[in-house]
Amino acid sequence: MLDNHQKNIATFIHLSTFSRFFIPFGNFIGPIILWSANKEKSEFIDTHGKQAINFQISVFLYAVILGTLTIPFFVFKIFNGIDFIDFHGFESFHINIGKPSPLLYIGGALGVLAVIGFIIELALIVVASLKARDGQVYKYPFTINFLK
Repeated sequence: MLDNHQKNIATFIHLSTFSRFFIPFGNFIGPIILWSANKEKSEFIDTHGKQAINFQISVFLYAVILGTLTIPFFVFKIFNGIDFIDFHGFESFHINIGKPSPLLYIGGALGVLAVIGFIIELALIVVASLKARDGQVYKYPFTINFLK
């Protein structure tokens, strides 16, 4: 039988991922500290801790992949008109703000996808916290299980 203390710790493990807004890498540090200090006390806490950490690692991995796809589109657009072989300083350098290229549209669409992913991540963390508060086990979608 789960007591309120176990439910509260599991809830705080999920909510501690929001500490990234105040502490660099707080979304990893908070859950790891809470999980490692309490994982032997309950299977429920152990399960929620692993889920929260796996989800944060997965989100970080997805963000790195999305960033590596997005950044080159903007770089190619910015340096499109510069000839690096015959570069004579900035005397002939100009930025053309005319017609946007398809690369910019693709990069912008990937940026919008990143914002939508961020909003979904926040919603999933809140849902996991509420499930932990109610004493239910929650499995994040799209999560790679690094810790089993």
